[in-house]
Amino acid sequence: MRLGIFGGSFDPVHYGHLLLAESCREQCRLDQVWFVPAAIAPHKKDRKLAGDRHRVEMLKLALAGHEAMLVCELEIERGGLSYTVDTLAEIARTKPHAELLLLMGADSLHDLATWHEPRRICELALPVIVRRSGSREPDLSALANLVSPERLEEIRAHQVSMPLVDLSSTDIRDRVAKGQSIRYRTPRAVEKYIETHGLYAGE
Repeated sequence: MRLGIFGGSFDPVHYGHLLLAESCREQCRLDQVWFVPAAIAPHKKDRKLAGDRHRVEMLKLALAGHEAMLVCELEIERGGLSYTVDTLAEIARTKPHAELLLLMGADSLHDLATWHEPRRICELALPVIVRRSGSREPDLSALANLVSPERLEEIRAHQVSMPLVDLSSTDIRDRVAKGQSIRYRTPRAVEKYIETHGLYAGE
């Protein structure tokens, strides 16, 4: 089983997240992609997130009908700071026969060396670097001190290209706060959920 792990705050989930996951599923021939919402992302610990339940429910609404896309609540249930290495270790323990691939945007590649136990992360899961169509091939030198030359070539061979979609959760929250439309930026069910629960309106 080839299992893609896609972590993030997903506050809220949007079409850029979904397209990245689907591009990885298709190009890396993944059997499943697990969206893993963070309890507290270490690099965003000073920002207040929408409630855990809200973020999980929005993900479930966004992924409904896609059998290969699932929500993993491991980090929410564990609570506290959500370290990728801990999550991957737990998934590897419960899914010992699964090949884990860690999905990440090219912008996250440069920060990977600053994550908690980056070498262990690269041992537990193969980083899959996603770049937008038309952009230059990412510089993998940031990984040179973390993995063997053979592993680096494996990472290079698993790069994924996705269409250019300029969306961000920050922009969606800002638009909601200003009373602007978020139609076609996130699935309609998520848009209605945000409206019904009054999320982001007071930010």
